[in-house]
Amino acid sequence: MFYNFPVPDADDFDYTSARDLAESYGKDMALYIGGPGTPDVINSNGRIMGTEDVLIHLAMEDEAALAFMRRRADFQLKHMERLLDACGKYLDFVWLGEDLGTQIAPMISLEMYRKHIKPIHKRFVDLASAYGLPAMIHTCGSSSWAYEDFIEMGMRGVDTLQPEAKNMSPAYLAEKFGGRLNFRGCISTAGALAYGSAEETEKVCRDTLEIMMKVRGYHFAPTHQIQDNTPVVNVVAMYNAAHKYGRY
Repeated sequence: MFYNFPVPDADDFDYTSARDLAESYGKDMALYIGGPGTPDVINSNGRIMGTEDVLIHLAMEDEAALAFMRRRADFQLKHMERLLDACGKYLDFVWLGEDLGTQIAPMISLEMYRKHIKPIHKRFVDLASAYGLPAMIHTCGSSSWAYEDFIEMGMRGVDTLQPEAKNMSPAYLAEKFGGRLNFRGCISTAGALAYGSAEETEKVCRDTLEIMMKVRGYHFAPTHQIQDNTPVVNVVAMYNAAHKYGRY
């Protein structure tokens, strides 16, 4: 089944339109290509075959399923290369994604990551580097166990950073990886921002900034999109805290 399951063709897209759109923004915005779904081996393929099946196929090394995952990654890589050819001079970074952790532990072993997923990630990082662009990767849950490998392959930044997950607190990240990775996130959308008061939200933001501003390259941001159960006063408090404490 997986050997014959269709994937898109990179030639089926209009890259001229992408170039024209990128050109229309000028230099007023930071532009990227990719996103959390690129290549996102576990999560994206999970939407096709089911996450449990993806994990089983990786563990059992089912060749048909692995071949399908590689074909999807090949398409994404070729699509990205065509976009870089068309829009590269307007772009600021490449954004990748791979959800690697639950709230309490990794989803897969480091050995499995290195055997089946890291080689795919490296191809995307190498492509970004070939065009002189940094690569950042979105990683949900407890994922810092893979960060040394990210650094080794040339990844420049990590995104989302859920502080409530194991080994993902600002203090842990700053101590272990500060100065070697850029950080974006750490303001939990499942914590004080959603369920606390404006004062509690401000304190979380102040404490996070106090830790993260000591290392190079922290981008203040919520861990995910701010959810619709979040009080507006807390959202205002969050961004006011960034203006108030986010400078020396």
